[in-house]
Amino acid sequence: MIRPSNSSLRAYIYSAPIDMRQQIDGLATLVQQTMQLDPFSKSLFVFTNKTRDKIKILVWDKNGFLIWYKRLEKQKFSKLRTDHTLELSVKELNLYLDGYDIMKFKPHEPVKFKSVA
Repeated sequence: MIRPSNSSLRAYIYSAPIDMRQQIDGLATLVQQTMQLDPFSKSLFVFTNKTRDKIKILVWDKNGFLIWYKRLEKQKFSKLRTDHTLELSVKELNLYLDGYDIMKFKPHEPVKFKSVA
């Protein structure tokens, strides 16, 4: 299975559903004009359809664009409860691709001490 693995990359999920017939030029224009991001940057741009059973990832690869496309046969990708672009690490993106609801992950509460004894 091919997955994004470069941990220095950032991933940006566009929260609104898109028409999956959009190809590279349409997605790159959406990244630049709507998301206000640089489609040629070292970033992954993630898009889902209305029924959340398909996902496209756009990335610039040295001399051209690359698209990853995944279609789920039975499940759906979790719904993002946000009205803006969500920034993720590559690890979080891979969890999302595996079906995890990344919006529900919560870190441990910070613990503060004044003394070790």
